[in-house]
Amino acid sequence: MKLDIVRQTDLTFIIIVGISFLLLALVSAVMFYFMFRYSRKKNPVATDITGNTTLEILWTAIPVLLVLVMFYFGYSGFKMMRNAPTDAMNVKVTGRMWAWSYEYENGVKADTLFVPVGKSIKLELNSADVAHSFYVPAFRVKEDVIPGRKNYMWFEPKEEGKYNVECAEYCGLSHAYMLSLVVALPQEKFDSWLLNAKTLQTTDTAKTKDTLNIKQDSIKTK
Repeated sequence: MKLDIVRQTDLTFIIIVGISFLLLALVSAVMFYFMFRYSRKKNPVATDITGNTTLEILWTAIPVLLVLVMFYFGYSGFKMMRNAPTDAMNVKVTGRMWAWSYEYENGVKADTLFVPVGKSIKLELNSADVAHSFYVPAFRVKEDVIPGRKNYMWFEPKEEGKYNVECAEYCGLSHAYMLSLVVALPQEKFDSWLLNAKTLQTTDTAKTKDTLNIKQDSIKTK
Protein backbone atom coordinates (compact mmCIF):
# COMPACT_ATOMS: atom_id res chain seq x y z
CA MET A 1 0.00 0.00 0.00
CA LYS A 2 1.28 3.47 -0.91
CA LEU A 3 2.39 5.47 2.11
CA ASP A 4 0.31 8.59 2.64
CA ILE A 5 1.23 10.79 5.61
CA VAL A 6 -1.63 13.24 5.01
CA ARG A 7 -4.32 10.54 4.98
CA GLN A 8 -2.85 8.73 8.00
CA THR A 9 -2.56 11.95 10.01
CA ASP A 10 -6.09 13.07 9.17
CA LEU A 11 -7.49 9.62 9.99
CA THR A 12 -5.72 9.61 13.37
CA PHE A 13 -7.05 13.08 14.14
CA ILE A 14 -10.61 12.11 13.22
CA ILE A 15 -10.45 8.95 15.35
CA ILE A 16 -9.11 10.78 18.42
CA VAL A 17 -11.65 13.60 18.09
CA GLY A 18 -14.45 11.07 17.53
CA ILE A 19 -13.50 9.11 20.65
CA SER A 20 -13.29 12.36 22.63
CA PHE A 21 -16.80 13.40 21.56
CA LEU A 22 -18.12 9.90 22.31
CA LEU A 23 -16.70 10.03 25.84
CA LEU A 24 -18.01 13.56 26.33
CA ALA A 25 -21.51 12.48 25.29
CA LEU A 26 -21.38 9.36 27.48
CA VAL A 27 -20.13 11.16 30.59
CA SER A 28 -22.61 14.00 30.08
CA ALA A 29 -25.52 11.58 29.64
CA VAL A 30 -24.60 9.67 32.82
CA MET A 31 -24.13 12.93 34.72
CA PHE A 32 -27.56 14.29 33.74
CA TYR A 33 -29.17 10.92 34.49
CA PHE A 34 -27.82 10.91 38.04
CA MET A 35 -28.73 14.58 38.49
CA PHE A 36 -32.41 13.82 37.86
CA ARG A 37 -32.60 10.24 39.12
CA TYR A 38 -31.00 10.98 42.47
CA SER A 39 -32.11 14.56 43.02
CA ARG A 40 -33.33 15.46 46.51
CA LYS A 41 -36.89 15.70 45.20
CA LYS A 42 -36.97 12.13 43.84
CA ASN A 43 -34.59 10.60 46.33
CA PRO A 44 -34.94 12.44 49.70
CA VAL A 45 -33.07 9.70 51.54
CA ALA A 46 -29.52 9.03 50.41
CA THR A 47 -29.04 5.64 48.79
CA ASP A 48 -26.34 3.41 50.28
CA ILE A 49 -24.16 2.27 47.36
CA THR A 50 -21.84 -0.62 48.16
CA GLY A 51 -20.11 -0.85 44.78
CA ASN A 52 -20.48 -2.72 41.49
CA THR A 53 -17.62 -4.95 40.37
CA THR A 54 -18.88 -5.30 36.81
CA LEU A 55 -19.21 -1.55 36.41
CA GLU A 56 -15.74 -0.94 37.83
CA ILE A 57 -14.21 -3.45 35.41
CA LEU A 58 -16.02 -1.86 32.47
CA TRP A 59 -14.99 1.72 33.24
CA THR A 60 -11.39 0.54 33.55
CA ALA A 61 -11.26 -1.79 30.53
CA ILE A 62 -13.08 0.45 28.02
CA PRO A 63 -10.79 3.50 28.50
CA VAL A 64 -7.74 1.23 28.29
CA LEU A 65 -8.95 -0.19 24.98
CA LEU A 66 -9.71 3.28 23.62
CA VAL A 67 -6.26 4.54 24.60
CA LEU A 68 -4.64 1.51 22.93
CA VAL A 69 -6.61 2.22 19.73
CA MET A 70 -5.41 5.84 19.73
CA PHE A 71 -1.86 4.71 20.46
CA TYR A 72 -1.94 2.26 17.54
CA PHE A 73 -2.96 4.88 15.01
CA GLY A 74 -0.60 7.47 16.46
CA TYR A 75 2.38 5.12 16.45
CA SER A 76 1.57 3.89 12.93
CA GLY A 77 1.65 7.49 11.70
CA PHE A 78 4.87 8.25 13.60
CA LYS A 79 6.56 5.13 12.22
CA MET A 80 5.56 6.12 8.69
CA MET A 81 6.95 9.65 9.14
CA ARG A 82 10.30 8.35 10.44
CA ASN A 83 10.86 5.83 7.64
CA ALA A 84 11.50 7.62 4.36
CA PRO A 85 11.25 5.55 1.15
CA THR A 86 14.64 4.35 -0.12
CA ASP A 87 14.08 5.99 -3.52
CA ALA A 88 13.35 9.44 -2.05
CA MET A 89 15.02 12.51 -3.53
CA ASN A 90 17.38 14.11 -1.00
CA VAL A 91 17.46 17.85 -0.35
CA LYS A 92 19.52 19.62 2.32
CA VAL A 93 17.57 22.28 4.23
CA THR A 94 19.30 24.96 6.29
CA GLY A 95 17.44 27.24 8.67
CA ARG A 96 18.91 30.54 9.84
CA MET A 97 17.48 33.74 11.26
CA TRP A 98 15.20 34.26 9.44
CA ALA A 99 15.06 32.26 6.20
CA TRP A 100 15.16 28.75 4.75
CA SER A 101 17.62 27.66 2.06
CA TYR A 102 17.68 24.44 0.02
CA GLU A 103 20.54 22.56 -1.61
CA TYR A 104 20.01 19.73 -4.12
CA GLU A 105 22.24 16.73 -4.73
CA ASN A 106 23.72 18.35 -7.86
CA GLY A 107 24.78 21.45 -5.88
CA VAL A 108 21.93 23.76 -6.90
CA LYS A 109 20.91 26.16 -4.12
CA ALA A 110 17.58 28.00 -3.84
CA ASP A 111 15.39 29.85 -1.35
CA THR A 112 12.26 28.05 -2.64
CA LEU A 113 11.87 24.28 -2.47
CA PHE A 114 11.02 23.00 -5.96
CA VAL A 115 9.96 19.34 -6.02
CA PRO A 116 8.44 16.92 -8.55
CA VAL A 117 4.85 15.76 -8.10
CA GLY A 118 4.47 12.11 -7.08
CA LYS A 119 8.07 11.80 -5.85
CA SER A 120 9.05 11.18 -2.23
CA ILE A 121 11.21 14.01 -0.91
CA LYS A 122 13.59 13.47 2.03
CA LEU A 123 14.82 16.64 3.73
CA GLU A 124 18.04 16.75 5.76
CA LEU A 125 17.40 19.47 8.34
CA ASN A 126 20.21 21.68 9.67
CA SER A 127 20.36 24.93 11.64
CA ALA A 128 23.06 27.56 11.21
CA ASP A 129 22.23 29.39 14.45
CA VAL A 130 19.29 28.73 16.82
CA ALA A 131 16.46 26.22 17.15
CA HIS A 132 13.89 26.31 14.32
CA SER A 133 11.08 23.97 13.24
CA PHE A 134 10.35 23.13 9.60
CA TYR A 135 6.59 22.96 9.12
CA VAL A 136 4.56 22.32 5.95
CA PRO A 137 0.87 22.34 7.01
CA ALA A 138 -0.44 21.02 3.68
CA PHE A 139 1.68 17.85 4.00
CA ARG A 140 1.07 17.43 7.78
CA VAL A 141 4.81 17.31 8.53
CA LYS A 142 6.83 19.22 11.13
CA GLU A 143 10.29 18.53 12.56
CA ASP A 144 12.63 20.45 14.84
CA VAL A 145 15.79 21.94 13.35
CA ILE A 146 18.43 22.04 16.09
CA PRO A 147 21.96 23.50 15.78
CA GLY A 148 24.65 20.81 15.88
CA ARG A 149 22.16 18.01 15.34
CA LYS A 150 20.96 16.53 12.04
CA ASN A 151 17.30 15.71 11.69
CA TYR A 152 15.20 14.61 8.75
CA MET A 153 11.64 14.37 7.44
CA TRP A 154 9.93 13.36 4.24
CA PHE A 155 6.75 13.98 2.29
CA GLU A 156 5.27 13.33 -1.13
CA PRO A 157 3.36 16.05 -3.02
CA LYS A 158 0.31 14.60 -4.75
CA GLU A 159 -0.74 17.64 -6.77
CA GLU A 160 0.93 20.50 -8.60
CA GLY A 161 0.83 23.76 -6.68
CA LYS A 162 2.45 26.04 -4.11
CA TYR A 163 2.48 25.16 -0.40
CA ASN A 164 3.51 27.31 2.55
CA VAL A 165 6.57 26.57 4.65
CA GLU A 166 6.69 28.05 8.15
CA CYS A 167 8.93 28.02 11.20
CA ALA A 168 6.99 26.55 14.13
CA GLU A 169 9.61 27.29 16.81
CA TYR A 170 10.08 30.84 18.12
CA CYS A 171 13.54 31.86 16.91
CA GLY A 172 13.78 35.60 17.43
CA LEU A 173 12.25 38.94 16.53
CA SER A 174 11.46 38.09 12.89
CA HIS A 175 10.27 34.54 13.56
CA ALA A 176 6.83 35.27 12.04
CA TYR A 177 8.49 36.26 8.74
CA MET A 178 10.52 33.08 8.38
CA LEU A 179 8.43 31.86 5.46
CA SER A 180 9.13 29.94 2.29
CA LEU A 181 7.34 27.87 -0.36
CA VAL A 182 7.24 24.33 -1.64
CA VAL A 183 6.53 24.46 -5.37
CA ALA A 184 5.40 21.09 -6.74
CA LEU A 185 5.92 20.70 -10.49
CA PRO A 186 5.35 17.89 -12.99
CA GLN A 187 8.50 15.80 -13.39
CA GLU A 188 9.36 17.30 -16.80
CA LYS A 189 9.06 20.89 -15.56
CA PHE A 190 11.06 20.10 -12.44
CA ASP A 191 13.87 18.49 -14.48
CA SER A 192 13.94 21.57 -16.72
CA TRP A 193 14.07 23.92 -13.73
CA LEU A 194 16.87 21.93 -12.07
CA LEU A 195 18.93 21.93 -15.27
CA ASN A 196 18.45 25.67 -15.86
CA ALA A 197 19.24 26.44 -12.22
CA LYS A 198 22.47 24.43 -12.47
CA THR A 199 23.46 26.22 -15.69
CA LEU A 200 22.78 29.67 -14.19
CA GLN A 201 24.67 28.82 -11.02
CA THR A 202 27.66 27.57 -13.01
CA THR A 203 27.62 30.73 -15.13
CA ASP A 204 27.42 32.99 -12.08
CA THR A 205 30.30 31.12 -10.43
CA ALA A 206 32.42 31.49 -13.55
CA LYS A 207 31.67 35.25 -13.74
CA THR A 208 32.59 35.66 -10.08
CA LYS A 209 35.90 33.87 -10.61
CA ASP A 210 36.67 36.02 -13.66
CA THR A 211 35.92 39.18 -11.67
CA LEU A 212 38.22 38.06 -8.85
CA ASN A 213 40.99 37.20 -11.30
CA ILE A 214 40.70 40.65 -12.93
CA LYS A 215 40.91 42.35 -9.54
CA GLN A 216 43.93 40.26 -8.54
CA ASP A 217 45.70 41.05 -11.85
CA SER A 218 44.97 44.74 -11.31
CA ILE A 219 46.47 44.64 -7.82
CA LYS A 220 49.60 42.87 -9.10
CA THR A 221 50.03 45.47 -11.86
CA LYS A 222 49.87 48.32 -9.38
